Amino acid sequence: MSELSGSTPIARTFALLELIASKPDFVSLQMLARETGLPKPTLHRMLAHFVNEGLLVRQTDRRLYGTGPRLRAFAESLLLNATQSGSRHAVLKALVQELGETCNITTLSGGEVLYLDRVETSEPLRFHLGPGSRVPLHCSASGKLLAGQLPESARRTLLGYAPLEPFTDATITDFDVLEAEIQRSCERGYAIDAEEFIYGLVCFAVLVPGSRGRSSQCVAVQGPSLRLSVDDADRILPALRRAADALCAIEAESRTASYGRKASA
Repeated sequence: MSELSGSTPIARTFALLELIASKPDFVSLQMLARETGLPKPTLHRMLAHFVNEGLLVRQTDRRLYGTGPRLRAFAESLLLNATQSGSRHAVLKALVQELGETCNITTLSGGEVLYLDRVETSEPLRFHLGPGSRVPLHCSASGKLLAGQLPESARRTLLGYAPLEPFTDATITDFDVLEAEIQRSCERGYAIDAEEFIYGLVCFAVLVPGSRGRSSQCVAVQGPSLRLSVDDADRILPALRRAADALCAIEAESRTASYGRKASA
């Protein structure tokens, strides 16, 4: 058991939301009481308020809580604004210069992949998907890796009840085949979209290492099949992994600076 951090009620309220958001599955009142040390009546009132404000949602049995649409929208806005400029964007620009193809940073948003930041190649033949664009999880290289970060039960819930819509002849539309591809991608450390979303578009993705062992972002490169092939892994992957490590280091420096400000306050 560890009490919620924060010197004010607002800070402790935010810490509770942070705790819930850090869990890959829905959480129960009992579990939160055990982890925070707060009385159940107090927690129940706080959770009810969060649900009313759209910050959390309750499962149909009303026993479990998870992040709501307002909290997810807030998180997406933070990520979009954090990656549109500065050091993260510079990492993408350097990656594009090295590989010669469009590169992007992605995350999981519901059942879709959200483009957080993107730098376009200067080549005249390219595909336009700007920051804020969303693509289906099941036919995205990033989507396969990000889905693989979820617990199996959560992944089956996410993918098992949504139609795996075919976008091209290469789109994986069978759940078991997709699950096997997700597992294979996670085991080898990278994923490929071989014209599964758009004819003529090939994409490689790797995970950005996470601070808690579970990653929430990918860095990816995509290009037309005339220039980028599934056989280019040996050329593409070292640069992608260096970029992923650089993005991880930037995040670590940001956390260190934040904790330093807290300690000196």
